[in-house]
Amino acid sequence: MNEIQLRIDRQQQYEKKQREQEEQKHGKKRNRDFQKKDDTNLPPGYTYNYGNVDRSRTSKVKDKRSAPLQITAEQIIREAYERSEKDIVAPKLDIKDMEELEEYRLRMRKQYEDNIRKNRYRIINYIRYAQWEEKQNQLERARSVFERALDVNYREISLWLRYAEMEMRNKFINHARNVWDRAVSLLPRIDQLWYKYIHMEEMLKNVNAARQLFDRWMEWQPDEKGWKSYVSFELRYGEIERARIVCEKFIRVHPQIKTWLYYAKFEQKYGQEEGKDRARLIFERATTLFDLDVLLKAQNFTRQNLDEVVGLYIAFAEFEVTNNEIERANAIYKYLLDRVPKDYAEGLYQKFISFQKQFGDANSIENVIYNKKRFEFENELKENPNNYDVWIQYLQMTMEHNGSDNLDETRDLFERAIANVPPLKEKRFWKRYIYIWINYALFEELTAKNITRTRQVYQGCLELLRSEEYSAPNINFSKIWIMFAHFEIRQRNIDDARKILNAAVLCLPKDKIFKEYIKVELSLGNIDTVRQLFQKQLEVSPSSCESWKNYAELEQKVKEFERARRIYELAVSQPNLDMPELIWKCYIDFEIEQKEYDKARALFKRLLDKTKHVKVWISYALFEKSLGIDNIERTRQVYEDAYTYFKKGSIEEGGQQQTADEEAQIAKREQRYQLLLSWIAFEESLENNQERIDKLKQKKPTKIRRKKKVLNQEGEASGWTEYVDYVFKDDEAEGTTNKANLKILEKALLWKKMQQQKQKTQQ
Repeated sequence: MNEIQLRIDRQQQYEKKQREQEEQKHGKKRNRDFQKKDDTNLPPGYTYNYGNVDRSRTSKVKDKRSAPLQITAEQIIREAYERSEKDIVAPKLDIKDMEELEEYRLRMRKQYEDNIRKNRYRIINYIRYAQWEEKQNQLERARSVFERALDVNYREISLWLRYAEMEMRNKFINHARNVWDRAVSLLPRIDQLWYKYIHMEEMLKNVNAARQLFDRWMEWQPDEKGWKSYVSFELRYGEIERARIVCEKFIRVHPQIKTWLYYAKFEQKYGQEEGKDRARLIFERATTLFDLDVLLKAQNFTRQNLDEVVGLYIAFAEFEVTNNEIERANAIYKYLLDRVPKDYAEGLYQKFISFQKQFGDANSIENVIYNKKRFEFENELKENPNNYDVWIQYLQMTMEHNGSDNLDETRDLFERAIANVPPLKEKRFWKRYIYIWINYALFEELTAKNITRTRQVYQGCLELLRSEEYSAPNINFSKIWIMFAHFEIRQRNIDDARKILNAAVLCLPKDKIFKEYIKVELSLGNIDTVRQLFQKQLEVSPSSCESWKNYAELEQKVKEFERARRIYELAVSQPNLDMPELIWKCYIDFEIEQKEYDKARALFKRLLDKTKHVKVWISYALFEKSLGIDNIERTRQVYEDAYTYFKKGSIEEGGQQQTADEEAQIAKREQRYQLLLSWIAFEESLENNQERIDKLKQKKPTKIRRKKKVLNQEGEASGWTEYVDYVFKDDEAEGTTNKANLKILEKALLWKKMQQQKQKTQQ
């Protein structure tokens, strides 16, 4: 008995040490004695840390050089490991006889029972207790413990698993079967219990019992994984027909697209000779159940629902492709593309493009590309229906693709485009919109060959422009009127074309319309009508020099020279002309052509009364020169008068006094220089005239570059700009040159000479 008491004491000491270790792991405070170390062998600047040391009082390292003795992290870790406490090893029990064994069992059972009494609902205590009894070969006691645990909480899954596994380990099959049967009866929704129960029966080669268990389980309608396990079970034993029956039940319990796809794949793989037809029948049944048209009619369908249904049809098409039924697959894809909304069809188009690249011809690939681009255009137009650039590109692509085959589709697209009227009355918005109307009319005339609809398109566009809602002066387009008139002319409806142009002149009296109307009447030889049109045009825009010029040229063509001269006289007498130099030039050229040189000379003098620009003087001089050698003195006199004017007079028209405006003076000197060059060229064209040429060349000015301030809109200086000015020698001789400018020029020349001398001395 003393020896037994000694063993018991050792066991108690061991348990006490274990409890102390557990307390240390849970953060209990533990006193530790630190042994004082000798710092003499450490490198300079290193000290041992003796517990919680106040770091603020530690001395700073004075010597930062590397220590002669280096300490590595490996040494620190090894030292910590060597000083760590060793785990306490439990003493071995050496039981000699049954009496000692019974005492040991009694003590352990007392401990387990105490643990259960402490926390009755902690299932792990029951499991440990039962496992210990199993190790002692006390299976009845172990069963009793498990049953006590089940009375406490039968919903604990791990408890049933451990209970059944114990019976299976000890080959008590009927006991294990009873445990599993009780478990699945009490917890039929726990799939793990069914799997374990069926696995046990299958391991025992009891296939019928396993099948009965699957049937019992399927009555509870488990998830897809359970049904697939049943199918796999039947396939393992070659029961294809039974598996097919299970699949039929599967799609009834779970009528989802993925279950139908699983059934179809099953038939494809295991259907043998009839598998292809069976799989096709399954796909047809599925597409009937999940009808795409029914789904799209429902207003509350989601993107996920549509993607699933489209995925079913795509799987059907891929199935047909694997069976070389390309036409069937193509029909399925076209069925989808015709019905699926464009917003949801991006992935579908990618699938269809891949399909056509593999099995389609050139036309099919073009159709796919066309449909893809159409899808992109539709998305852009959905975001902004008034994006007319996109409409134009969309229409051009449609016309190129359809040609004259599918006219209704192109016509419907044009109608959709013109229905989006610009919201604002601004020409930048209407310009592209009217271009769509023009393309529509050209399509009906050239592609569709429908003259009636072409006329209706033009009339519809003009009615829109003339309506009160959209009419505005800045959005009237003469192009549509002119095209409508030309269309009627091509149809040999001259009277209708005149009516259209008359209406255009009344609604939109623009030069462009008058010009086209006059062109049409000229081609028909109606001169009186053309004169009336010119008169109407000049009443509307009397300042248009182009109109006056064209009117006069018309009279010249019909040999009505007096009428032409009167028209020119009326033109030059107008107070405000947009290009007066044009009409004066034409008038003078007209008189020269008629060889009325005195009248031309008089026109030049009249023009010089209005403006004394250098170009007018030069033109006048060249005119006199063109009349021959007899007029050399007249030419020279013109040059002298012009030079005298620019030398003494102002650049301002009609002025005779020198202006103080700097820019006017600069412009005057520049024109004077141009006149001098023209005069020299004239004298050089004559023979035996060197003396005059030399005299004129002596008058050539000196070119100098100057800077002047650039003023902004507020009149403030914003920088400098360079310009070329001319200094004439004859002005210097007469003392009319700006002395300040000459002084600046002299200083500039002097500075240049000084710079050259400096460079020479440095070299």
